[in-house]
Amino acid sequence: MNPNDDNNNQNQKRNQDAAADVLRSQIDRIYNHGQEEDPYERTHQPNPQPEQEQWAKYHTAWQEYYQKYYEGYYTHHLNQIKTKAPDQSKGSYFSEQPETPNDDNSADISNMRQNILGKVKESAKSARKSRHFVPIASALIVVFVFLFLQFNRVLVSNVVAYVSPGSIDPQNIIVSPEGGNIEVGDESKLIIPKINVDVPVIYGIGNDYDSQMAAMEKGVAHFAIPGASSRPGQVGNTAIAGHSSNDIFDSSRYKFIFAQLDRLKEGDMIYANYDGLRYSYVVTKKEVVKPTEINKLVYDTDKPMMTLITCTPLGTALKRLLVTAEQVSPDPTVASEAPEIDEAAQEAQMPGNTQSILERIFGR
Repeated sequence: MNPNDDNNNQNQKRNQDAAADVLRSQIDRIYNHGQEEDPYERTHQPNPQPEQEQWAKYHTAWQEYYQKYYEGYYTHHLNQIKTKAPDQSKGSYFSEQPETPNDDNSADISNMRQNILGKVKESAKSARKSRHFVPIASALIVVFVFLFLQFNRVLVSNVVAYVSPGSIDPQNIIVSPEGGNIEVGDESKLIIPKINVDVPVIYGIGNDYDSQMAAMEKGVAHFAIPGASSRPGQVGNTAIAGHSSNDIFDSSRYKFIFAQLDRLKEGDMIYANYDGLRYSYVVTKKEVVKPTEINKLVYDTDKPMMTLITCTPLGTALKRLLVTAEQVSPDPTVASEAPEIDEAAQEAQMPGNTQSILERIFGR
């Protein structure tokens, strides 16, 4: 065997053993078999948090920065306004670089505020004096006055509908239908406890518009037409008309007397004082008709009936509300016959509202 070959083999074996030792040491480190520290072991150290004093200094520094920045910014523009040439009408008051604030910043800012307020007041005063403002304002006032004069009854009547008209106390007018003949005063009256109505009734008038309107200034009006001309205690239909709404400038105290008439329902009581006796009626039906449907008041009956008439909806004279009631006391079977009248219905419709101020001036 060649001695050189033996040497080579020995060197190769030593190299292999050295390499194996290195691998063993690395493996021991990985699995923590050695004495050295694990190279893959990691430890976490929390970052230090700023203290309260450090935060305070941080915010104070920023506040001082912004304060100085904006003081310089606005002071710079104020100085530009003061030094601006009088004939310069266009251009910007602003600059990209703010100047260093001076000692009288507060006074300058106050002066600038006063200048701005003065300009605003001058502009508003000029607008009020302009040739456009006065005509527009005047036109609006005229329109408002016109609408109020023409349609005030719509607003007022709906308010009055929640205020009980009349002056009686319903507790003082509780009357039993079985009470028989009850003597009362000579004044003719209509009494409706549910809606607190106690109003004079005007009989013996014409059925034309002027006669009805004149009578309703003093109370409610008997609307007698052929076929419906009876009075309390007589067989037939006694028609009585009253205002639910009227012009606010009308002098009558009864212009809203029937504002709550729509509240009556079947079974409610109505009382009529006539010729010294009190007559009791019970409501039997309600209906809304056209003003020209006078035939709704005329029908064959062998009982004493009463129909109350008023305008509806509130504030208008578009339609008529009819509330029909039947006499229950005194004994309706002993009622007398109503006299026939020769007077024809001169009007083609039931009574309505009086004319508004504008209608009186310009006509209907």
